[in-house]
Amino acid sequence: MEIAKLGEFGLIDHLTQDIKPKNTSTKYGVGDDCAVLHYPDTEVLVSTDMLMEGVHFDLTYTDLKHLGYKSAMVNISDIFAMNGTPRQLTVSMAISKRFSVEDIEQFYSGLRLACDKWGVDIVGGDTTSSFTGLAISITCIGEAKKEDIVYRNGAKETDLICVSGDLGAAYMGLQLLEREKAVYYQMVDDAKKSGKPVPDFSPDFAGKEYLLQRQLNAEARGDIINKVREAGIHPTSMMDISDGLSSELMHICKQSGVGCRIFEKQLPIDYQTAVMAEELNMNVTTCALNGGEDYELLFTVPIGDHEKIQQIDDVHLIGHITKASLGHVLVTRDNQEFELKAQGWNHLGHE
Repeated sequence: MEIAKLGEFGLIDHLTQDIKPKNTSTKYGVGDDCAVLHYPDTEVLVSTDMLMEGVHFDLTYTDLKHLGYKSAMVNISDIFAMNGTPRQLTVSMAISKRFSVEDIEQFYSGLRLACDKWGVDIVGGDTTSSFTGLAISITCIGEAKKEDIVYRNGAKETDLICVSGDLGAAYMGLQLLEREKAVYYQMVDDAKKSGKPVPDFSPDFAGKEYLLQRQLNAEARGDIINKVREAGIHPTSMMDISDGLSSELMHICKQSGVGCRIFEKQLPIDYQTAVMAEELNMNVTTCALNGGEDYELLFTVPIGDHEKIQQIDDVHLIGHITKASLGHVLVTRDNQEFELKAQGWNHLGHE
């Protein structure tokens, strides 16, 4: 069905007609000029992300359901990164005529799957036309007690540096997808030159399923937030890893006025990530430090919480905070020291 057949408000009604609020703070959701939210005794957290076709995602290999899921999760992740609880979400889209109603239904199915996982209400948004591809803007609203909120600027000397999950897998997944896309386009080009039909193409993803999952199916680490809370630990600083570990760690150090020392041998790297890096002749440590889109949590805790942190599954100690004068240091496996540099994804530098 063409979107024009439904119109803007018809499309919104079609996509949201059966959405029912899950949170008591959602007084009124989709259907009026504004959503109505009520937070009497808590702080409100708001995060917004914009995703642009050709910059943040490629529809050659990203289906719309996965895109919807990821679009929600990257915003929900920001709320968790403040030690908050996500509650509501708004979604705005600029859509070109090449998309049908069924396409946008697929996007919303992924979006709603992510929201249902973390009990988030979709409470509004906007749609408009686009002449340059698909654009998505998501705003996530959450809550936290004032004393529970964790900022980037609270890291202290001797704090332990922790990271959840593993690093570099999402970036390797992207490299895998881009490699197979290039192979396919070369086949198409060769077929055009020879005048022959394009042969059947099956991308070579065998044994790399985890990498694809990490790239296409981003997960916000609310489970880690819950485990840390249950352990009675209050992080001193925290961020989610969207642009690469090195970039995010440098943000924490700059805003906290401290230095850091991390150890290569303690960086958590999945086996598939290491194998893929070797296949592509890339340094796996560089990928882990700078790849981006992992959406794992990077946080610091007081040294007194060392034993508690070690008992939490899927949390890894990778170093410690130092005086600012000692700089930002990566200690390699053979005990050489190098200055840590922020070389992660630069959105505005993308060509």
